[in-house]
This record gives sequence, structure tokens and C-alpha cells, in this order.
Amino acid sequence: MGKTIAIANQKGGVGKTTTAINLSAALAAKGKNVLVIDTDPQGNTTSGFGIDKNNLDNTVYELILGECSIQECIIKNIIQGISLIPSNVNLAATEIELIGVDKKEYILRNEVDWVKEQYDYIIIDCPPSLNMLTINSMTTADSVLVPIQCEYYALEGLSQLIHTVNLVKERLNPDLEMEGIVFTMYDSRTNLSMQVVENVKSHLNHNIYKTMIPRNIRLAEAPSYGMPINLYDPRSAGAEAYMLLAEEVISR
Repeated sequence: MGKTIAIANQKGGVGKTTTAINLSAALAAKGKNVLVIDTDPQGNTTSGFGIDKNNLDNTVYELILGECSIQECIIKNIIQGISLIPSNVNLAATEIELIGVDKKEYILRNEVDWVKEQYDYIIIDCPPSLNMLTINSMTTADSVLVPIQCEYYALEGLSQLIHTVNLVKERLNPDLEMEGIVFTMYDSRTNLSMQVVENVKSHLNHNIYKTMIPRNIRLAEAPSYGMPINLYDPRSAGAEAYMLLAEEVISR
């Protein structure tokens, strides 16, 4: 049975999409069969895999509204071992469309249940907010992985996110666990990066991944070529870091 991991943090620009794309690609490179679900209306995960997000008939939006089946909106083998449920700006209307819908917190989960057995890992890229899309992602997931940028405000908002995870666990998905925290944009040359890491470690009793994702130009360039880092530049520090992170995730 596969494992479903939601990548969440309501702060923007912390490396959620970068982690969703590159952790998925690293897992696939290690022989795992991966489904990626883009639940962010910005659709950056979709375009990061080289898919034209503006020319799609079936996306996670149509899926949530019941206008297509999950089979109809999966784009299979975008790269070897990875399939994708894409997203685009239409998804921004979901919140309004779901007003008054019964059991709306479980729509995504009920759909994913049809295909869950076919994948080793399902990775969900959440939007940078704690809205109904994030809640749907958390009710679908077995665990939540939180990327944290190595910057001064890293801890801000983290307690709110952990509170949300605990609420979802208490009321909607008793099996939900905190997968752990991964530091992104780490720069070993700065004292700040090290201080942030120490600060978070001292405040949290949650699992923190040993692998830190470095600040890396190649990692920032890869999405504009529609490629994960392990295809764009397999020898870069970013590619090596995500391979190590995938090993840690698998060894759990």
C-alpha cells in the first residue's frame, strides 16, 4: 500500500513546489512509482514538470467538482515513474464552488482511494494557505512534510500549521502524522542559516530531516526548463540533496 505525503506550509516561497517536484523525481529515480497531485492554483508543480497548465481539459479542479474521474485527469508517465494530476488557475474558485457541499473535506481522499494501490508514493503539493484545498490534502495524506526556509521568520506561522495538522488529525483524519521538517535554501556560509536550524530544533520535538536542501542556482533554474533537478543537472548540489532526502523518506 502506498504512502501519501502532503507538502504544506502556509508561508509562500519556502520551497514547497521545489520539494514536491524534486522529491518525487528522486523517489522515481530510486525505482518507486509516484503520483504527484498539484493542489495549488498557481500550478507551478504542473509547469515544473513541463506541462502546459493553460491547455488542460481535466485538472484537480474538475476532479473536485465531480466533472471527471480520477483516471481521466491523471497524466501518466510525464517522466519515467511519475504521473501527475495537474492544476491551473481555475482551482482558485474551488472555495466558493464548495460552499454548502456535504463532506467537502473528503472529496480528494474519496477520489484518490480509487488509485492509491497503484503507487508507492503520492506527493501532494499544497497551496500557500490553510484553506479547503489544504484541508482536503491533509485528509487524503498519511503524513505532512513541512519545508522551512532558513530565514529569520522561519518559526513564524509554523505553530499555526502544526495546530492545523493537529485539528485535522483530531476531527477529520485520525491517521495523519507529522512526517517531519526539511530545511530549504540552506547556506552553510551564513550564521543565520545555522541559527535558524538550531532555533527550530530547540523549539520543536518533531522529526527533522538530516538532509538540508542548499541554496542552489541550478535548482532555481530547473523549473523554467520544465525538468526536475535530477534530469536538468544530476551532479548539482541540489540534485544530490534531494536524492539523500528521498533515501531518508524511503527509510522511514
